[in-house]
Amino acid sequence: MELKGKAWKFGDDISTDHIAPGRLFHLRSNLPEMAKHVLEDADPSFASSMKKGDFVVAGKNFGLGSSREHAPTIIKLAGVSAVLAKSFARIFFRNAINIGLLLVECDTDKINAGDELEVDVKAGVVHNLTQKIDIPVTPLPDVMIKILREGGLMAHIKKHGGFDLV
Repeated sequence: MELKGKAWKFGDDISTDHIAPGRLFHLRSNLPEMAKHVLEDADPSFASSMKKGDFVVAGKNFGLGSSREHAPTIIKLAGVSAVLAKSFARIFFRNAINIGLLLVECDTDKINAGDELEVDVKAGVVHNLTQKIDIPVTPLPDVMIKILREGGLMAHIKKHGGFDLV
């Protein structure tokens, strides 16, 4: 799995409220519309300016807060190919994998806003094409990569009639 796009840089402690603001809760039955507002409390220009395939890049503890399942879903619906961060909140991490959103744990200090990146999941590396450096990533377990490749947990279960952990 190789992905290529531009980095959109955010800081530490980006919460599910930053990602999917509570004031937009009325849109929870129209997630494509809600996705038009993704991360607007952290960067008002993000949703309207990012391009399909771009990356959200953040610091520590991305996705903290409530277990708002809409948060990773609208990131994915907006067209973000992956979220790169130093660390992720546990519930956000599981929700993201379950809906098929790739999360990459790595040293994001070596990535600037606007850098062109290529993420090679299989090789376990982020190629920062702008700075001409490679950043190693914390590998995901094979079962999570399988779930991601199949489009998320529900798609995985439908395909295999249950969990296929081999």
